[in-house]
Amino acid sequence: MKGRGLFFYAGIYLLFLYAPIILLPIFAFNDSTIIAFPLSGFTTGWFAELATIDALHDAVRNSLFIAVLTAIFSTLLGLCAARAATRYRFPARGGLMTLIMTPLVLPEIIVAVSLLVVMVQLLDLRLSSWTVIAAHTLICTPFCIAILNSSFQNLDASLEEAAIDLGESRFSTFRLVTLPLVMPGIIAALLISFTISLDEFIIAFFLTGSEPTLPVYIWGLLRFPQRLPAVMALGTILVALSILLLIVAEYFRRRGVARAGKEDSGGFL
Repeated sequence: MKGRGLFFYAGIYLLFLYAPIILLPIFAFNDSTIIAFPLSGFTTGWFAELATIDALHDAVRNSLFIAVLTAIFSTLLGLCAARAATRYRFPARGGLMTLIMTPLVLPEIIVAVSLLVVMVQLLDLRLSSWTVIAAHTLICTPFCIAILNSSFQNLDASLEEAAIDLGESRFSTFRLVTLPLVMPGIIAALLISFTISLDEFIIAFFLTGSEPTLPVYIWGLLRFPQRLPAVMALGTILVALSILLLIVAEYFRRRGVARAGKEDSGGFL
């Protein structure tokens, strides 16, 4: 009886969570501009219309530029922080790591307003793609640290010690031994931070300049009801891309954990 109740609860929860996403492709292939049931017919015209909107193409290029650089910067910072947190002991380590992870629990609207005040009022910076990159790096780095912490914690430290004993320097040990073993975690961190940056709206809305990101551009389209089907088509593509990236990231994360487990078993035996 308890198992059935839990199964029913999980089903209702998943339906409530994913039903709005399921509606995206349904209305994206509907040939009416009215977002309502019953559906009037099937069409792929809304997807073809996306290819004719130049402003959309500019927003996509801007979002990809921001997401790629955000993924690189946040993964590099996360790699350094995770390495330091798992391999070294230094004063206030726990407090520093807590401060670094704080953006995970802060409301994005608070972070966005605070960064806007700092960048415009205190630093006198012009809002541009680079201000969005800096803000996205701030919120993506904790996710990268969480992923890479797991990779470093599952890494057998004796492998690095053995390489150093055999004459390798610390840098060459990191490059030849450590980096290949944590590479699945690095790839997962890159993909996760890329996805978060590509989909993020609130911070980009506050900090973007004259070149809006894709989520900000989509929000602007909502003011025009005749463009809603095209927004649905675009949303369908973004959801499919996000799910694909998350699946790939999870695959590499599990692969890294499994590889580290095999190395530990081999070293023990």
